[in-house]
Amino acid sequence: MPDATTPTAIRQRGPRELAINWADDHESVYTVRALRLACACASCIDEWTGAERLHEARVPADVHPLNIQAVGRYAIQIEWSDGHSTGIYTFERLRSLCPCAACTGR
Repeated sequence: MPDATTPTAIRQRGPRELAINWADDHESVYTVRALRLACACASCIDEWTGAERLHEARVPADVHPLNIQAVGRYAIQIEWSDGHSTGIYTFERLRSLCPCAACTGR
């Protein structure tokens, strides 16, 4: 189902939300802090054990994207206001993180 993981638009929706429209006409709206906390880079998640290295208390409540860049045709990289910029968010992972009721089953 490639349409479900193909974005047609990615935009900041106010200071606290990022919205992604997908080719299957679904819209995902993420709180930016939740995306920052979901970073799966080696600095945030131990590569060997999978243990979380990122402590939620260390991420400012007002963290926000400074820059969002495409990584090929499969991901985005976000430069965060807390200085972090090594995480790559694949479109597949972003879709799996969609917090809406239809995607979470709530």
